[in-house]
Amino acid sequence: MYDLIIVGAGPAGLTAGIYAGRYLLKTLIIGKMPGGMISEANKVCNFPSYENISGFELATKMVEQVQKLGVKIEYKCVEEIKKDGLFNVKAGNQIYKAKKIILATGTEKKSLGISGEKKFLGKGVSYCATCDASFYKDKTVTVVGGSDAALTAALLLAEYAKKVYILYRKEKFFRGDPSWIKKVEENKKIEVLFNSELNEICGDQSVENIILNNNSELAVEGVFIEIGSVPDDILQKQLKLKMEKEYVVVDKDQRTNVKGIFAAGDMTNNPLKQVVTACGEGAIAANSVYNEIQKSADTIQTECDKN
Repeated sequence: MYDLIIVGAGPAGLTAGIYAGRYLLKTLIIGKMPGGMISEANKVCNFPSYENISGFELATKMVEQVQKLGVKIEYKCVEEIKKDGLFNVKAGNQIYKAKKIILATGTEKKSLGISGEKKFLGKGVSYCATCDASFYKDKTVTVVGGSDAALTAALLLAEYAKKVYILYRKEKFFRGDPSWIKKVEENKKIEVLFNSELNEICGDQSVENIILNNNSELAVEGVFIEIGSVPDDILQKQLKLKMEKEYVVVDKDQRTNVKGIFAAGDMTNNPLKQVVTACGEGAIAANSVYNEIQKSADTIQTECDKN
């Protein structure tokens, strides 16, 4: 039995855990992996106090801080959440009970859905440059996308590969941070192909070449897909949370439309999807949970005093 269960072990969930731990709430964090997607980031350069830190290192520091506060973390997949006065959270073969829930499940990377993408997954197709860049030393690769994730993936790959193409379907970079765009433009190993889309990934046992939307071919040995991400909405649908497109609608206190359930991080409808904003939302959510639990305790005490 917990005061609070946090679903998700990324920056939002871990920060919520830090605040909950300091509020002395009995708290459990359940997540698929420590740090969530940020652990795959090669470099984080806009988190206060760190000019440059790897996503894995930043996530590790957050996990360590959570654990020092006595908050338990279990790495499992939450399959179901039901409410019968308390919340029953099913993960693996266990049921955990909690008074309040913070959802911080983040997002999952989008796939292109093109021919060859599934066939060559792990054989030249990757969604994580941080994980796989070192396998492409002196090879030619391509990155699909134009966001910060795509730009930083290209820069990392350029440290290993002899040539890196960026395929972007628009005529210029719209979403990227200007500092990353400048670094890409200055890197002689990187060539940007605007107005280009990937239609097919080809090869025999592994990736050998790709076909673009203009039917031209490029000889590459690796394809890194960075076209954005969307929330996994399984729990949101179970709980009948109010949604704005794919994202959970929250108020200024991170409350959802379901009493006792809060949401934080990239899964919410707040516009800026960054580590620092995810942490802020996690802190607000934990504070809101604490205030609700305290208010409930005060109400019970008042009723007892009356009797």
